[in-house]
Amino acid sequence: MTGKTATPEVTMSSKGEKLPFHFWLGLALIAVCWPLNWGLSGLRTQWLFFPLWVGFCLTIDALVWLRKGSSLLTRNPRKYIGLFLCSAPAWWLFELLNLRLQNWIYLGRPLFGTPLHILQDSLSFSTVMPAVFGAAELAGTFRWVRNLGPGPRVSPTPPVLTGLFLAGWIMLAALLIWPQIFFGLVWLSIYFILEPLNFRLGHRTLIRRTSERDWRPIVALWVGCLICGFFWEMWNFYSYPKW
Repeated sequence: MTGKTATPEVTMSSKGEKLPFHFWLGLALIAVCWPLNWGLSGLRTQWLFFPLWVGFCLTIDALVWLRKGSSLLTRNPRKYIGLFLCSAPAWWLFELLNLRLQNWIYLGRPLFGTPLHILQDSLSFSTVMPAVFGAAELAGTFRWVRNLGPGPRVSPTPPVLTGLFLAGWIMLAALLIWPQIFFGLVWLSIYFILEPLNFRLGHRTLIRRTSERDWRPIVALWVGCLICGFFWEMWNFYSYPKW
């Protein structure tokens, strides 16, 4: 492929532009949990973080549905729920790495506390993947993302896959040995390790798209992370416990 990959025009949903029920459910959760999380005293965020972010996930998913006629939740509800189940153990991995990195700390109570604390934390961590992937799909509907031209070709050749895999392990070793210098590599190292494995297993990967010079999914993912990052930090400001 030498030109820009064709992208279907994003239009309002063909279902009469009626907002789905989970849009209103998401907004209701945000409307209730946001002021409670900021307004109540004492330890309240361990109870309110999960429903607040479920509200975010549902609202974002509904906006995606409105813009393109389908969404993660409406296309496959079981896989959407699976994102919550996969997200918690995935984020616990970053928490374990952070024991060495100390990129963030939690104020209010210890991370590894009672079984109830671990359950509450796991519920909170379960919202990361649905939020990020939902926001990324929403970003993918933005006109400027859809209109991005072709980028450099990065194909999944054996040398490239091997290089990514080794680079991921080198980055992981570097950040664990010199955390004060290489702490930022924590986000890239895991991706570089898993991307070649996912390709070998036949799963969907970003490198399949870059082999077609299509970098829009990567840009959309970056923008989705920024959207989530904004709300993570904003809602965290008056939370307690907090990071």
